[in-house]
Amino acid sequence: MRSELTRWAGLIVASCALSAALLAAGVPSAPLFAALVCAVAAALFGRAPGPIPRPAQLAAQGVLGAYIGTLMQAHTVAALGSRWPAALLVGFATLLLSVGAGALLGRHRDTDSITGSLALVAGGASGLVAIARELGGDEKTVAVVQYLRVGLVTVSLPLVAALYPHVPGTSVAESGPNRPWWFDLGFTAICVGGGLAIGLATRLPAGGLLGPLVASAALSLSGVAAGATVPWLLVAAGYLVIGWQAGVGFTRESLKSMARLLPWAILLIVGVGIGCAGLGFALSAMTGVSTLDGYLATTPGGIYAVLAVAASSNVDITFVVAAQLIRVLLMLFLAPAAARGFQRRRAHRREEPPVTTGV
Repeated sequence: MRSELTRWAGLIVASCALSAALLAAGVPSAPLFAALVCAVAAALFGRAPGPIPRPAQLAAQGVLGAYIGTLMQAHTVAALGSRWPAALLVGFATLLLSVGAGALLGRHRDTDSITGSLALVAGGASGLVAIARELGGDEKTVAVVQYLRVGLVTVSLPLVAALYPHVPGTSVAESGPNRPWWFDLGFTAICVGGGLAIGLATRLPAGGLLGPLVASAALSLSGVAAGATVPWLLVAAGYLVIGWQAGVGFTRESLKSMARLLPWAILLIVGVGIGCAGLGFALSAMTGVSTLDGYLATTPGGIYAVLAVAASSNVDITFVVAAQLIRVLLMLFLAPAAARGFQRRRAHRREEPPVTTGV
């Protein structure tokens, strides 16, 4: 018991220290990266604690879902106006593109089709990592490939955006009213508690994440909780739990298989990025926004890097945010449903009796 507590204490201290360093360096979702790296290191050196308790996993998923839901503000959705069909169409095209790339990744001998599809779904990286295991995927592979995707997109985004013709400037998004800390805390408790209960009771695919997300988005869009957010410390704690969940199960063999898989994964990530850039041109042609707006609205990941680039350029930032949110929500809702359907189909095939022929 004491050894287990010591391992947990060491992992928590190391994760918090690395998280602080990554935050200072401006790394997005720093606590999740830090927790994943520290948990992998602990596992490889035989110092990892036991598996994350199920209640902690659900709480982390709920906090993350509530946090994503707060991004859905009425003024952001209204920014789409009559352009929402084009944004929705491009969002579906992005989903098909990333799932197709994931199917190719799933043909590699070190992974499977469900894991490959989840690993390359272009949106909601932390959410997909959190629910990968219950969808039948290998959460370790999903975590590494998803955050490789986010890292590559985040690094390349400012360089690619600079190639587009644009006028530097400042673009500020409208924000809701500031809420006191106790309001945010109560909002989080209602969304996580109520959303988890509804999501699990209705057997919603990935209900631990999507239930709180729906509750949070509904309260934000209705105006009842406009401007409310999830306290940053809770978000950071949720990221830490999700990172540990994916990292503590690593072994030297799984690391070797990841090393064989990564070159193929990088090639597919680059392909998805090029395809999404093409969809950005299509979105620009359909809606009349600039090509830079279209590119930023369809970039497959790194939403906070997207906002940083948009804020330094004279672009329609509310349109970019709204289109990005459509992409993330489509990925988070449709990817789990597709994975569950694939699981049922595969189980049905296994139960079918073999065909015999008589003489």
